[in-house]
Amino acid sequence: MSVLQTLRAGLADKSITASALLDAALARVTEATPLNALITESFVQARAAATSIDAGAHASGALAGLPMAHKDVFCTNGVRTTSGSKMLGNFVPPYSATIVQRLEQAGAISLGKTNMDEFAMGSSTEHSAFGACLNPWGSATNKRVPGGSSGGSAALVAARALPFTTASDTGGSIRQPAAFCGVTGIKPSYGRVSRYGMIAYASSLDQAGVIAESAADCALVLQQMAGFDALDSTSVDVEVPDYLAAINAGPGKLRIGVPRLDPRMDQVGGVQAGVLAAINQSLKLLEAQGHTLVDIDLKFSDVAVAAYYVIAPCEASSNLSRFDGVRYGHRAENCKTLVELYERSRSEGFGAEVQRRILIGSYALSAGYFDAYYLRAQKVRRLIANAYAEAFTQVDVIATPTAPTVAFGIGSTLQDPLAQYLADVFTVGVNLAGLPAISVPCGLSDDLPVGLQLITPGFTEAKLLALAHQYQQHSDFHRLLPPGYSAFPTTAKALLS
Repeated sequence: MSVLQTLRAGLADKSITASALLDAALARVTEATPLNALITESFVQARAAATSIDAGAHASGALAGLPMAHKDVFCTNGVRTTSGSKMLGNFVPPYSATIVQRLEQAGAISLGKTNMDEFAMGSSTEHSAFGACLNPWGSATNKRVPGGSSGGSAALVAARALPFTTASDTGGSIRQPAAFCGVTGIKPSYGRVSRYGMIAYASSLDQAGVIAESAADCALVLQQMAGFDALDSTSVDVEVPDYLAAINAGPGKLRIGVPRLDPRMDQVGGVQAGVLAAINQSLKLLEAQGHTLVDIDLKFSDVAVAAYYVIAPCEASSNLSRFDGVRYGHRAENCKTLVELYERSRSEGFGAEVQRRILIGSYALSAGYFDAYYLRAQKVRRLIANAYAEAFTQVDVIATPTAPTVAFGIGSTLQDPLAQYLADVFTVGVNLAGLPAISVPCGLSDDLPVGLQLITPGFTEAKLLALAHQYQQHSDFHRLLPPGYSAFPTTAKALLS
């Protein structure tokens, strides 16, 4: 059984209690403090929730008593929510995001909010106003990024401080950190999970998801998060299948498309040799399970990054215009004019990367350049979505590397933003097309994790999870631990040790 399934069984037969499980999680989160992965604690609320569950409240919930943490992009009633920014450094929401409410109703216990790139803009978590998060797979002399923007969520799961966390994905922000940290992360179809209460970066691209050790654990959590929400105009009213039943039934025999410009072509520029070797090995493993590998031509994939980095900043410039120092957010002091208040509040409240993307978006949306940049990027987006639709007439699944490299060093790309943008080369197309995708650990390169990305048509998360689960039943890469870390305790004896 998976970690969450084992914990659920122990809680159900009362061999372990929610309070004992919380004690263990608190101890492990405290040990992981040097990673700077948790930026706001809600330990008091967690203790009260565990006591309540032990007394019978929510005891029948699918996630009753299971400790976790939320990415700091999701509003949490009474708990500070910053989106990794000084702009919202003291914001305490009066309500919770829909997925926060649903997980609470299922009995999950939140220990706090995880570190992230400011307003989800970044691929390393180095753009957080609360300092960079560290990858557990790094070392004191070779510190590595955990990926971004959901780096804190991935780092806590990789360190086995918590069995699962929530995360969000705008252009790869669940999958890339999952790959860098050697854990499993799923980005559902756009509209599958409510965005209500999620602080927006790019509204047509953002989607909430899960990071956990395995696909089975992701399935268990996603089951509780998914579903129509009338409070979210982008939520799609389609039936949510039984994901655990789907993974137990298996994926069947599938045609797996391997884009000619992606993992199986040695001449692909930018993909590290070790990453390519791990991907090729994982494809052989899938082929050994009876699946058929098919070479496909995924058109326009070479321009996905360019289209994304026009559309996303445009939407960001619009979404973040509300933070002006007047209604809420950081307000500069001793301003003499309204214009000075706007300028100083935004200059002080937003970090360099956020300011860069706001400027790019504002420029692309300006009167002289709207047609040349934003409108053209939207046309390319349609071509990319059509290319995926065409590919799925030939295959059932598409497989690529999640990222072209393993986790890079802290500070190594800060002076070259384009290098970080290119880390999203395999992930942004999925968001532009609104498709579901998952990253599963598939090996090591230079002693650092490599991720395999699997993509399926819209609203087919059941098939996606089933294939990922089958892969993990025949490999143990998702169970590999960073040096110096131990597995999350799942038995009464382990909780007490």
